[in-house]
Amino acid sequence: MAIDAQRAVEAVWRIESARLIAGLARIVGDVGVAEELAQDALVAALEQWPESGVPEKPGAWLMGTAKHRAIDLIRRNQRLGRKYEELGHELMAQELEAPDFEAAVDDEIGDDLLRLVFTACHPVLSTEARVALTLRLLGGLTSEEIARAFLVPVATVQQRIVRAKRTLTEAHVPFELPPTPELAERLASVLEVVYLIFNEGYAATAGDDWMRPGLCEDALRLGRILAGLVPDEPEVHGLVALMEIQSSRSRARKGPSGEMVLLLDQDRGRWDQLLIRRGLAALQRAEDRGGAFGPYALQAAIAACHARARRGEDTDWKRIAALYDALAELAPSPVVELNRAVAVAMAFGPAAGLEIVDSLATEPALGAYHLLPSVRGDLLAKLGRHGEARAEFERAASLTRNEPERRLLQKRAAASAERG
Repeated sequence: MAIDAQRAVEAVWRIESARLIAGLARIVGDVGVAEELAQDALVAALEQWPESGVPEKPGAWLMGTAKHRAIDLIRRNQRLGRKYEELGHELMAQELEAPDFEAAVDDEIGDDLLRLVFTACHPVLSTEARVALTLRLLGGLTSEEIARAFLVPVATVQQRIVRAKRTLTEAHVPFELPPTPELAERLASVLEVVYLIFNEGYAATAGDDWMRPGLCEDALRLGRILAGLVPDEPEVHGLVALMEIQSSRSRARKGPSGEMVLLLDQDRGRWDQLLIRRGLAALQRAEDRGGAFGPYALQAAIAACHARARRGEDTDWKRIAALYDALAELAPSPVVELNRAVAVAMAFGPAAGLEIVDSLATEPALGAYHLLPSVRGDLLAKLGRHGEARAEFERAASLTRNEPERRLLQKRAAASAERG
């Protein structure tokens, strides 16, 4: 019974924590204090639910308990100032029975969650801090889960979260939506964080696992929430479309022994058609908003080309190359250019792609990027220059920190050596 109750608490926390913290942050005006109050309510649930059972409205129970903790906090520490004294009068005037969470909060929960998203992803924080705080506050993940996902010490994650909350407080970042002139810039920061989380799950930068599906699921959930909160923003739908379509390939990206399976070698019968349909629908929503596609929608359109091809050889590589041309013009970067080289090679031959890759050889941002020699090795192998290809695959293997990827690159190096 106790184990079942604990599992129920954990499940409810994952569902309700963002709503709970967002609602409390609106009341106390401080994300750090709000999370502490929510955590206190979680501890109380872990202590009481195994004996009393899971309440009919667990979210209401957690909110009521958190408000009680707020009252206790005010009584214990008058130094919190006038804001908390006013809060104390307001809360203590209420009946001490757990309020109806749904009735009290749901009317404003959309705005509260959106405020929480923009606060957790505020540009005053470093990228690493934004990622950690977003996963903690909106994903409901513990420090241990975040540390395990990103292969960093738990203490590092805890420090990032503590410093992030302290930075928000010291910078007097208000718990509110940014002014209209700042909205687009801040939304870009939010989308970047969600996509960083997804990418780390889709292709882990280090460790023994090629993918970390849990992070992909967390990013997708955040993206879907965001799409519901700002439904008129096409790039939000573009990002959701991109993540849905890429997630559809997850089962086909690993072989029986956990080995990597590259896109053109995947069994497309294992692609998740429901996720593909959801992704294509999200891409259509982005298009329906009008205007030119942004970077995420363009990448989603590229992913859609792969999703629509029943076989690898049916892929419309010329359209993909054209979409990469548009992406390179809109959001130029060495990584985009490298991806464009792959598409150009598939559409117009490996020599055309290699010309682009060679132009990136002195790009500082790609100096330690393993995919540069990996792509170059692939193109050289297609041109029959197997000795050079082997050297490139070996260099790529030495640069990657992901073990399945390293094994695949070493295998390709060995195959090139045999052919050379």
